[in-house]
Amino acid sequence: MNYYILILLAFFSLQSNGQNTYKITYLKSSNGKLIENQDPTIVYSNDFLTRVISKSIDENKIVYPSEYFNLNRKLNTFIQIAALNSEKTIATNDSTSLAKQSFELLNETKKILGYNCKKAKTIINSNTIELWYTNDLKIKGGPTQLGQNLGLVLEMVRNGNFVISATKVEKLKKIPEFPNKDTFINSFDLLTYRDLLWKSRFTTLSVFKDVIINFSDASKSNDSILRFANGTVILRKIKIPAIAKGSQVFIDVTEQSNGDAYDRTGSVFMIPMDKKRSFLDGLQNGVKSLPIYENGNGKHYQGIISTDDYSPIIELMRFFTPFGIKQYNTIQLKDKTWEERVNYRQDISELTAAIDNKEIYIGTFIGNYDKGGHKVSVNITIHPEENGVAKASNVIPIFNSTNVMEMAGQEYGTLFNSDKGLLVKFTLAKDLKNAKLRYITTGHGGWENGDEFVPKKNTLFLDEKEVFHFTPWREDCGSYRLYNPASGNFPNGLSSSDYSRSNWCPGMVTNPVYIELGDLKAGTHSIQVKIPQGANEGTSFSSWNVSGVLLGE
Repeated sequence: MNYYILILLAFFSLQSNGQNTYKITYLKSSNGKLIENQDPTIVYSNDFLTRVISKSIDENKIVYPSEYFNLNRKLNTFIQIAALNSEKTIATNDSTSLAKQSFELLNETKKILGYNCKKAKTIINSNTIELWYTNDLKIKGGPTQLGQNLGLVLEMVRNGNFVISATKVEKLKKIPEFPNKDTFINSFDLLTYRDLLWKSRFTTLSVFKDVIINFSDASKSNDSILRFANGTVILRKIKIPAIAKGSQVFIDVTEQSNGDAYDRTGSVFMIPMDKKRSFLDGLQNGVKSLPIYENGNGKHYQGIISTDDYSPIIELMRFFTPFGIKQYNTIQLKDKTWEERVNYRQDISELTAAIDNKEIYIGTFIGNYDKGGHKVSVNITIHPEENGVAKASNVIPIFNSTNVMEMAGQEYGTLFNSDKGLLVKFTLAKDLKNAKLRYITTGHGGWENGDEFVPKKNTLFLDEKEVFHFTPWREDCGSYRLYNPASGNFPNGLSSSDYSRSNWCPGMVTNPVYIELGDLKAGTHSIQVKIPQGANEGTSFSSWNVSGVLLGE
């Protein structure tokens, strides 16, 4: 196949001469304004060949990834080439796409650059595309794949507001030599080609791949993955590359049951190592090595608040497993086809400053007591953004009551049965502008009368003044029914997974709430969270998992 591609490229070079050979330059505009700092599109075309390429590639100033294509009208070959990086170039031959195009030929005419043009229209993915083409030059071509066989397309208009227009037409003796002609090109089928090109546009960091999170004495660490709390916490140290200003950062998690039938709390987190003590100490040496928070209710809460010598974990994503997805798909209900896995994806760009160009510990927790547990994969993707806006330059962990070491004795978040609730004092070494709190909250436990199923107001205070309150609640849990094959069914026709909950559903991510705090001066401040936690019912109790990270400039 690679040999085939090289033969075709050679053929392009041999056929570069034609009676009518032109170079056409195109520019893009949006809403009537020329797009700034753009890379113009160049089209070379004659009787035999059409090459569509960017100006940067044409001048050997490639910005990766870059794509161009060659159309041989005699052989009916349409070869797309993509330079993914300085070492890898790929290609595919798509001989059918042009033939599949259909257009409505209209009676409207106009002149572009002095050439008589006709109008054609098509609709692609609900987008209306209008093409203005000319036959005056007796060649065919255009700035995109569309309309290559109509004539020479001099203008393309999408939905009336995005325009690609020819700005210059030059007559040449021949089409220039094929760029990067000495580069070895790997060829692929069209679908694989598109996938490789798409993935080359961003960076993917694989944190965990199909790793089991279960409860077992047999769970052991290895050279790559550390395991704690009887296997319910996995941890890995990874290097995050430098992240360009304004980039978008996402975290992806996939989960399947490997035996556990229940909905469980899950959390992807990072461990700050900026102070004398860290959460890693607790994982390695036990919860008693973590600082204690007390609020007067008689319990000791380990490692949940920031202190002078300790930073709590930063929660990247909180997710909830559904009831037995994949493992229990053998349970049959009429007209129900269960999903095979649940995919969670969340934008964590506001936390970029905490991970940028650093070697960090990233962990994943799923609370469960099942020896089969759950199978998870975790990726981080980094997406460069043109003209991107810089994110918060300061990321300061303040509190996290999610008992990630639940299976190693860390106390549940039952601290809100005291009026004091959660109170954290912290010191800023310098002023913090445009401060906001990234706050995640979910209520749990107590069965039908507990805080999992009873709406409860969350109130937050900054320096003893109320700054925000809301009642976290999700009423869309029924949307995730097909992720929950093992969910219990009740006489009223509802499944357990259908019921509304305190800011979470089985099979979903809980989104952060961003609480604006204004500008904070250097010095000591306090943040307090109060929730009217429900009373115990026999052995049943309510708890709240709350995490807070301070962001600012």
